[in-house]
Amino acid sequence: MALDQNKGVWKSAKGKGRRTPKGRQFEDKAMSEVQALLVNRPRQKDLLIEFLHLIQDKYGYLSAQHLCALAEELKISMAEVYEVASFYAHFDIVKEDETPPPKLTVRVCDSLSCELAGAEKLRAELQNGLDPNEVRVLRAPCMGRCDTAPTLELGHNHIDHASLEKVEAAISEGHVHCSIPEYEGFQDYFNGGGYQTLLNLRLEGDWEDIQNKILESGLRGLGGAGFPSGKKWGFVRMNEGPRFVAVNGDEGEPGTFKDRYYLERSPHFFLEGMLIAAWAVEAEKAYIYMRDEYPAVLEILRKEISALEQAGIVEPNYIELRRGAGAYICGEESAMIESIEGKRGLPRHRPPFVAQVGLFGRPTLVHNVETLHWIARICREGPEILNNVEKNGRKGLRTYSVSGRVQNPGIYLLPSGSTILDIIDAAGGMKNGHIFKAYQPGGPSSGLLPAELNNVPLDFDTLQPYDTFIGSAAVVILSDKDSARDAALNMLKFFEDESCGQCTPCRVGCEKAVKLMENSKWDTELLEEVCKTMVDASICGLGQAAPNAILSTIKFFPEEVLK
Repeated sequence: MALDQNKGVWKSAKGKGRRTPKGRQFEDKAMSEVQALLVNRPRQKDLLIEFLHLIQDKYGYLSAQHLCALAEELKISMAEVYEVASFYAHFDIVKEDETPPPKLTVRVCDSLSCELAGAEKLRAELQNGLDPNEVRVLRAPCMGRCDTAPTLELGHNHIDHASLEKVEAAISEGHVHCSIPEYEGFQDYFNGGGYQTLLNLRLEGDWEDIQNKILESGLRGLGGAGFPSGKKWGFVRMNEGPRFVAVNGDEGEPGTFKDRYYLERSPHFFLEGMLIAAWAVEAEKAYIYMRDEYPAVLEILRKEISALEQAGIVEPNYIELRRGAGAYICGEESAMIESIEGKRGLPRHRPPFVAQVGLFGRPTLVHNVETLHWIARICREGPEILNNVEKNGRKGLRTYSVSGRVQNPGIYLLPSGSTILDIIDAAGGMKNGHIFKAYQPGGPSSGLLPAELNNVPLDFDTLQPYDTFIGSAAVVILSDKDSARDAALNMLKFFEDESCGQCTPCRVGCEKAVKLMENSKWDTELLEEVCKTMVDASICGLGQAAPNAILSTIKFFPEEVLK
């Protein structure tokens, strides 16, 4: 033990007293193992989640002894370490009397696109066909690979169009690590004129001129909120520094995979856009919060950030890459900031807004990955790259993530005024034998629209008359072979699982809604009452938007829920 074994030092009365403080005590072996992983890393509390990842990656789980040693090393309570570790889905806590999980874990995506592609059947086959002592099979929320459904993750290796045979082959080959796709690295990007805009701005640029250029382009937040991107800069700058930039790379909305698409092909457009934004608000540091479901992206960013440092584009440690841990709620900007600070991802009450009081209590600029991609392109190519494109009275371009019952699921860059029929055509039409029935215009938060509403431009502000929104443009297509009520239930089960639990309307509302939706006939009056409470009283967008799936199904598909 760390304390003297021969005499008591924790006295409360006569005698030798206690040799140790009350509570769990770390073992020297566990402390040595934790210190070996942390080496010379600073013992900062905000790095708690990063340190938990180190232990999880090394040992496959988090033992009580390792948690205790980590708490001691960071000089925080064991309770605080435990509550953070237990909040995130990708950490496996093993208490003293529990058996560690098998060395291999298979996470099967059960999002709507994967469910349509047979994910439930696949999970059953894996559970029956694999040795449970060697491989653990778990359900998992969307992994951002909806175009290759059904998908799963074996260790950190994603298997697209997955099957039992593919998993068995990967296990036998020891293929449990991510594969890095070909992408444009630093040197190629730089040789093509990359970072010249940033370097010129640093020498003689005017941030207001660039802000006006962004506003002129019409660019709006592409993480789902739709706020004019350039306006954020002024809001952040009006607050005294130090200031930070925080990138929201936690695109966990089921059906969305656009950020992964850009980062696995041209990461430096994003990185230059981020550094331009950081220059505009005079940020002291930039933080990238990237979801753990994107291991290849994390590897790419680590390598390319190092290349930026070696090239002198940024100072060492100016960019910090932080790894999420399987919590959809961290896509909400204030929850993301809490997670970067090493805490549970619980959304904050607002005001104050993060532009005023954000990361570490300082003014913080938050942008989505795709937004920063376009900022770099606008600065290099001019606002015309967006505002010269027009369709159905709408200007700009949208990156639509398209999946479900189409011939060619994938990413499609189309005019912002595109209708659902335009999108289906771009994706090669409906699958053979399928007739268009319904669609999700912007992920589960947007609910379902019927095929009859096929002439509505899918853009910001065009869907509000139908009580929905474009969000992150995650489009999922359903056919006549699919059930709208089953799709709605899939969405609510997702929200039930991913609710952070902080506020009762969301936590209890999602749970009760799922139970009501599992009945053969929906009690629509009671469901609508639950929905109203969630919308009116939930703290953040999760609880406020989750009812859309219920309400849209009642409105547009009453024949499926009232029988």
